[in-house]
Order: sequence, then C-alpha cells, then structure tokens
Amino acid sequence: MTGLEADIDRLYQLPLDEFTAERNALAKRAGREGARIRERVKPSVPAWAVNQIYWRDRDEWDALIAAAENLRHAHKAVLGGREGDVRAAGKVHDEATESALKATLKILQTSSHPLTDATRQGVINTLRALPAAGVQPGRLDKTLQPGGFEMLAGLSIGGAKRTAAPVPSSARVQGHASKTRPQPAHRGRGHRDAQPKPDARAVTAARQEVASSERAVREAEQAVRRDEFESARLAREERRAVDAVEKARSAVKEATADLERAEAAHKIAREEREKAEGRIPDAQAAVTAAHKRASQAAAALKKLSGHD
Repeated sequence: MTGLEADIDRLYQLPLDEFTAERNALAKRAGREGARIRERVKPSVPAWAVNQIYWRDRDEWDALIAAAENLRHAHKAVLGGREGDVRAAGKVHDEATESALKATLKILQTSSHPLTDATRQGVINTLRALPAAGVQPGRLDKTLQPGGFEMLAGLSIGGAKRTAAPVPSSARVQGHASKTRPQPAHRGRGHRDAQPKPDARAVTAARQEVASSERAVREAEQAVRRDEFESARLAREERRAVDAVEKARSAVKEATADLERAEAAHKIAREEREKAEGRIPDAQAAVTAAHKRASQAAAALKKLSGHD
C-alpha cells in the first residue's frame, strides 16, 4: 500500500463531517492524483457506520463475511444437486449479521448521527449484502442492497432434495430375487450419498479461522507498510535536520568570524583610547604652560603700557 492509499483509508475512518474537507486537502497534496481523489464520494451514514466495523472491529467483520460466504456455498451446493445445509448456514449468517448490527448501532450511538429507522434499515441491508462485488472493504460510500444468494435465504429447500426414481417392474423382480444373496458394498454415487453431511457450523468455524489467519497476514503486511511509511517520513525529517545543522554550523562559523572581527576592532579601539588617555597629562601640562606664558605676556604688556 502506497502512502496515498493509506491516506485514502484514513479518510473513511474520520468522522463523517470531516470527510469532504480532508478529501479536498488530500487531493490538493496529491498532485497528479488529485483528480482521482476528488472523485471519492462522501459516504452515506449507513455506509460510514458499516465502514467503521471494518476499521475498528475486524473480527466482527471477518465473522460476517465468512458466514455470508458459507451461506452462498450452501446455496450453490443445493442448486448444483449436492448436499448443503442452507438452514444451518442461514442461521449462522443471521447470528453474524445481528452481532455486526449491534456493533454498528453502538458506533452510531456514540457519533453525532441520529439513529433513525431509515439509517437502521440501511445498515441492515448493507450488512446482508456483504461481501459485494466491486466494493472495497472499509471504503463503502453508499447503502447496499442484498442480492444473489441472499435473496434465496427465505425460500424452502424441501423441493431441492433428490427423490428416488421409479424402478421398473423387471428390476423389482430381480431385486426381490436378489434379497437372498449378499449385496455388494456401496460403490460409486451411492457410496458418495452415504457419506455424512458436513457440519455447517464446523465449516463456518473453519472459514472464520481462515479469515482470521488472512486478517493476521493483512495486519502484519499493513504493519510493515506503516513502518516503511514511518521510516521514510523519519528519513525525510532526518534530512531536514541535517540541513538545519549545516545551516546552523554555517551561521555559527559566520558569527564566529564576526565576533573575531568585532573583538579585533575592540582591541584597536581600546589601545587607541589608552594612548589618547596617556596623552591627556601632557596636553594638560601644555595648557598650563600656555596659560602661564599668556599671563606673563599680559603682565609684560601691561608694564610696557604703563611706562608709556
């Protein structure tokens, strides 16, 4: 299963009122596959509820499918002139349908969808129609209607039993004469007819065991696909993290260079300041000396002026 197929599966597991928005978002992300995603129809309430049995209670789903297939095998056997206990298989299917119905209605009761008579009937019809050709488990989008062998479930099967053909009179005479001789062991078709009928419940249990084993295989395969998907996702995140580290290292390198330049500039500025501070006393002495000379010159000027 590709990542896109897994995303489609998740669409049908979401609350029904989130389906359309998530489908459109997925179609936008899917690129060239977007048109195919947009063709997905929002399920009806009964279809959505039955889908949840597949996603949330696979044992219940597998038991229903196994019972339905067993019933159809029984119908085919009878219609083909072979032995088949339709009544027992039908009872097992009814029980599986009733159990699945209870589980489905429980899901509806915990959702925001009202449990109307129409919804209940839609769920029953859909459960009885499974498995249906062309319908992918867990992705139902509409209510199904029972058909095929399911429609024969209520018919009497008494007329399907084989009856012995009339025996010609000559054969009866020969048969009467042969009563005194040992009869050969059953052979051919008579021998096959004498075999005990298979137990419908045992057959159903066996089919359910096969379905359970197949489900375990599917779940293991799905787990592998999930792990592969998760591994790919983590690999992408790792690549992004490596890129971020490289960018951070580059930034650190540039910042280090800037720091070194700033420290060098600071050192030069400090040295220049210290030199300037060292020249201050000399400058102050020069100012004092200049003041002294200026005072002396002013006194001399005054003295000369007074003499004149």
